Amino acid sequence: MTRELFWLTLTVIFTGLLWVPYVLNRILVRGLSGAMANPSRTDKPLADWANRLLFAHDNAVENLIVFAPLVLILNAADISTPTTVLACAVYFWSRVVHLIVYTLGLPIFRTAAFLVGFAAQVVLAVAILKLA
Repeated sequence: MTRELFWLTLTVIFTGLLWVPYVLNRILVRGLSGAMANPSRTDKPLADWANRLLFAHDNAVENLIVFAPLVLILNAADISTPTTVLACAVYFWSRVVHLIVYTLGLPIFRTAAFLVGFAAQVVLAVAILKLA
């Protein structure tokens, strides 16, 4: 497994687990049966942090759709450099920071973390296009 695939794997696992905290909040707020029921406009609202975490999760999924193919294309093209490995690590950690600052409600830091992750994706795309 390349280091890029390692970071992709961590990113997929991380993204796949993001639902747990806000669903636990949903259970605490609405009870187990309420959490498993179909959504309704009359549902008790989640905690603010849980709503922000839900949005952070959506954003992580949306960006994984870009990050994963880039890493898989690198792998298929047999491209692995210290720069691509670093970009993948930076992407992963930017998503961790993004989740934390989004959940805490820190919009400027949230945007900065997002832009760092986006820049890491650009680095990967440039590495692919350089050798294409």
